[in-house]
Amino acid sequence: MNFDFKRMMKFEHNIGANDKKYRLYGGVALIAVSIFTASILLLLIGLILAAEGFFGWCPLYSGLGKNTCELATAEVETPLEETNAES
Repeated sequence: MNFDFKRMMKFEHNIGANDKKYRLYGGVALIAVSIFTASILLLLIGLILAAEGFFGWCPLYSGLGKNTCELATAEVETPLEETNAES
């Protein structure tokens, strides 16, 4: 599996609704924990997760070509079904 830097720079939405929700909740929880424990590492991870959940884009997913959006999977499946029906 190769990491594609050109695909990473497209900034297309690649995080689905459930993934967004979990990243936002996890990010906010890590930010809250970092405030009480004074941990910079937890704060940075929490900020990154919250930002990814808010914007709906993950650079790692982009580089690996992964997409958890429901619309993207529906668009990919539709042309395949049409070509199979024509055959």
